[in-house]
Amino acid sequence: MLAVLLPTIMMTAVGIVLIATSSGSVPAVVSGVLVLTFCTSGITGYILGSVFVSKGATLARIQNDFVSSVSHELRTPLTSIRLLIESLRDGRLSDAERVEVLSLLARETERLELLVSRVLELSRLEASYAYTREPIDVAALVDEVIAAFDAITLTNPTPVERQLQPNLTVTGDRPTLVRALVNLLTNAWKYTGDDKQIMITAAESGRWTELSVHDNGPGIEPAEQRAIFEQFQRGRAAEASGVPGVGLGLSFVRAIVRGHGGKLDFESRPGRTFFRIRLKRRRELAAVGSPAPDAVEPAGRLAS
Repeated sequence: MLAVLLPTIMMTAVGIVLIATSSGSVPAVVSGVLVLTFCTSGITGYILGSVFVSKGATLARIQNDFVSSVSHELRTPLTSIRLLIESLRDGRLSDAERVEVLSLLARETERLELLVSRVLELSRLEASYAYTREPIDVAALVDEVIAAFDAITLTNPTPVERQLQPNLTVTGDRPTLVRALVNLLTNAWKYTGDDKQIMITAAESGRWTELSVHDNGPGIEPAEQRAIFEQFQRGRAAEASGVPGVGLGLSFVRAIVRGHGGKLDFESRPGRTFFRIRLKRRRELAAVGSPAPDAVEPAGRLAS
């Protein structure tokens, strides 16, 4: 591309000189204009080529990182399964040990199956999932989210404070929105200490309806915040806590929000973190007694 750009710049200078020195000569002016047009096309092609090459390199890097991450996550259960099978094959285990090994083998197989299914499901959410578009009452949505969250956290029940603006409605796919919010609540529950203070809020902000999950956890280190939504990414605090997870939860949330044409962001510091989902508000009635169609965003695209 540089081999094209440098001569093009030189020819641009020639075109400018031709026009500047034409002294009213029509052939010289036409020649200068043609040269400048040709140079403009060349420079445009260079810019577009640079963009496409950059995007291609970025896509290749993302694909390589994804394959590397998946391979790393699959290697651990596969290694455990191989070692367990070898211990069974040797035939030197007692009956009690054999039962224990079979139990471990079943657990690792289940772990492997869960990982594969979650990767496939995330890929489907990002590429081909058909999001429904139906009006959803936000208060009812939050009730469903908290009921699912309470079922997950039966071992350590935690009250969730609510601050909901009344009469909020969004348009979207109820099951996936429930899943996104449950993922955020579960993350808040897992990574906060014994004094868990978790809150979910909802309010209108301009053309958006904002759903936020707040917690009083240790926060996300600034150096880790840029990669927090990437697949298989877990912060040091998450690893140090010993909480199980593979780093896909926030990737699910991002895919779901993008599928709704919304936005996802967060703020974090020690003792205070919140994740915010922004969804387009439903269109107001076009006229009194005449309902407007639901606003539909084109489908697009934090670590558990």
